[in-house]
Amino acid sequence: MELASLLKPEAVRVIGRMTSKKRLLQELGETAAACYGLCPKDAIDALQDREGIGPTGVGGGVALPHARIKGLDHVAGVFLRLEKPIDFEAVDRQPVDLVFGLFAPEDEGVGHLKALAVVSRAMRDAAVCAKLRANDMPMTLHALLTDTQITKAA
Repeated sequence: MELASLLKPEAVRVIGRMTSKKRLLQELGETAAACYGLCPKDAIDALQDREGIGPTGVGGGVALPHARIKGLDHVAGVFLRLEKPIDFEAVDRQPVDLVFGLFAPEDEGVGHLKALAVVSRAMRDAAVCAKLRANDMPMTLHALLTDTQITKAA
């Protein structure tokens, strides 16, 4: 599985100012709704429910919120780069500025886990994160994320 199969170019955004984790989850849900035809409320509620189980801030300024959604027929991603990091209750207590949200079908099993592993591997790579932080054009960010050389090396 490659990131290119999970992430549409229009699902990559740069956000100038984000006020809270709750607002960030809303932005992820709204973006997923616009790009993949999901119900915004269902996407936001699913993200908030999953976050209630435990924070998805994995450290190093990265968060990987994910949720299962009724009515979705494939795993889909949304990437947000925040110009100003926010508190996300990450495991290392550092603010988050790179957020890759994943949405999977409600009954998806292995595909959801494979997608999460691919995203996690890429987002753990310090060189990939540095390149993402150094760019503020959504198309460039999409190209960086979906470059098979980068994601396979990560």
